[in-house]
Amino acid sequence: MILTPDENTASPVWVKSSYSNGEGAECIEWAPEHAAATGEFLVRDSKDTDGPHLSLTSAGFAGLVEFAKRHG
Repeated sequence: MILTPDENTASPVWVKSSYSNGEGAECIEWAPEHAAATGEFLVRDSKDTDGPHLSLTSAGFAGLVEFAKRHG
């Protein structure tokens, strides 16, 4: 599911993925505190912080991490 930012909800704390390129390109961010509190894993493009983000289940997030590991 892709969600657009909503000004009526609290903004999650975003963290850059450890799988992101160290030069700042190809970066994604996720919201670990939000995931721990809700079970919903939010992921966004760090270059478009005002843009939409993905909302993943824990299984979907695990699949994304596995994909990043294989295709790093």
